[in-house]
Amino acid sequence: MNRVKRILAPTDFSNLSRAGLRYALDMARSLNAEVIILHVVAVGDDWFAEHGEFAPVRDLLPDQTRTLDKFLRDNFPQVINLVEIRQKVELGVPHLNIVEMAEREKVDLIVMSTHGRTGLGHMLLGSVAERVVGRAPCPVLVIPAIERTIAKAA
Repeated sequence: MNRVKRILAPTDFSNLSRAGLRYALDMARSLNAEVIILHVVAVGDDWFAEHGEFAPVRDLLPDQTRTLDKFLRDNFPQVINLVEIRQKVELGVPHLNIVEMAEREKVDLIVMSTHGRTGLGHMLLGSVAERVVGRAPCPVLVIPAIERTIAKAA
């Protein structure tokens, strides 16, 4: 097995994604690896239909970059100075951007959370994690929803 030197950790700023980021940051700290934290602003047809009046798309990236930085400082203040972190914000389709970033940056591992939806919700919404697993150029470690993990332990 090759040494893990670079980890990609996607986030959507949700509480759920914090579990995946925590795992990636802790793993990177123990392995002395770099973490690339990626936030993808999903701007498909649904986004444009929902946001009729919006600033130019170019204005989204600086705003979301500031949001990502604040998200990390607010949620991981004790770890972010102990791990080499690169923050990236992109526009696009989350699962495609994640896979493309993994290829471009030659990451050794993707660590991400999943909602763990099943049944109709999964069929209608799909799963970013599932799509990433099916296309990724490297191993993907999927961290389950916190609520499910706690329920199984009880």
